[in-house]
Amino acid sequence: MIAPVQVRRRLVIYVQGYDPRGLAEYYRMFRREFRRSCELYGLTGKIGKPQDDPRHFTAHWDIATDGDGWQVETRYLFLRWEDIIRQDFARPVWWKILHMYLTMGAALANGVVWRILKAHWRFGLFILFPLVLMTVWVLLGAVFGTLCMQLVASLGAPAVVARIVGVVTGLGAFASMLWLTEPQTYLLYLCDDVVSTRQFAYRQRPDWEARMEAFAGEVVDAVHGSKADEVVIVGHSSGSFLAVDVLDRALARDPQLGSHGPRVRLLTIGANLPIVGFNRQAQWFRDRLRRVAVAPDIDWVDYQSRHDIMNFWPFDPIAGHGIVLEADERQNPTVIAISFRDLWKPGNFGRRRWRFFQAHFQFLLANERRGAAYDYYLICCGPLDLLSRAMKPQEAIAAMAAKTGPDADPSTAG
Repeated sequence: MIAPVQVRRRLVIYVQGYDPRGLAEYYRMFRREFRRSCELYGLTGKIGKPQDDPRHFTAHWDIATDGDGWQVETRYLFLRWEDIIRQDFARPVWWKILHMYLTMGAALANGVVWRILKAHWRFGLFILFPLVLMTVWVLLGAVFGTLCMQLVASLGAPAVVARIVGVVTGLGAFASMLWLTEPQTYLLYLCDDVVSTRQFAYRQRPDWEARMEAFAGEVVDAVHGSKADEVVIVGHSSGSFLAVDVLDRALARDPQLGSHGPRVRLLTIGANLPIVGFNRQAQWFRDRLRRVAVAPDIDWVDYQSRHDIMNFWPFDPIAGHGIVLEADERQNPTVIAISFRDLWKPGNFGRRRWRFFQAHFQFLLANERRGAAYDYYLICCGPLDLLSRAMKPQEAIAAMAAKTGPDADPSTAG
């Protein structure tokens, strides 16, 4: 039976995904969701203010969490690179659109899209979304411009004037549809994401690589200087492949990482590793996956959900990339499938699962029901280590139930 208290100090290292919001938004989200988790489980929690270290591209905040008979101190180290992402977002709109078409054309031609569709057809449809929707807006703009041109010509205007009116109104219609729907579709964001991810896969982003190398140094220093019982390196969404990259770089600096000092765990959630790993030119990344898979002193847990179309489910991050390992050679990852039905209140599921971007972030939000096998804030701030929660979730729930009351049983959640 799992002991109810195994961790008293924890270091969480969060590798930010491709999101320009950065530290301020992520800290507010963590503080809000941590408080909700404390209310859900009847815990007492205190979270400090973020301490920024721009020279090292990091920030951190400290959390103290008290339960019945236990206390956990967590340091949350946030690895920052939103400055690079914001530079990407500052690129001209025409550049984003043109390079999205070039990138998607290449991905269709070289088979990456087809491999993604075969591995997980819903994610494949999501990958095609910016290409399809942008094309729809272009065509609708062209139709509107053509109709305006014909209308002006029918009123007796010279042909050159009619053409100018058609072009201007067509472009205006296209731009209006693009900007007015951006808050719902995130289309320009997805253009940047598609293009930048391919550049990273092809090793055409020296700015990304330099920052990841700096992060690797921060990870090694943080682990060496920590008195934590465990270190959890977290990668969500595109942060998943960056976390693998950073951890492998850290292991290159210290091959004994995890064998001395605190145990080191990699946690990938809502992962989309194949958007890098399925590129033929990304052998370097598949090599990183292989090394992390066989690392004897690293534990890697990958949580997936079918209710998040922006992650791969079901997917084996090693075999799915064509990496062949002997059974006794492979150490990682432990793949855990979860259902958002266990996390959300009854009645909300059917409506919320179709809000794709919000559902994708559920991995970082507080649960609404007690006793689920996955709970981000108990992983970060609870008394049980990550591997125990992943390998024996029901025993972990039972151990927590002894400290948080009978409602921790999922059968009584409401």
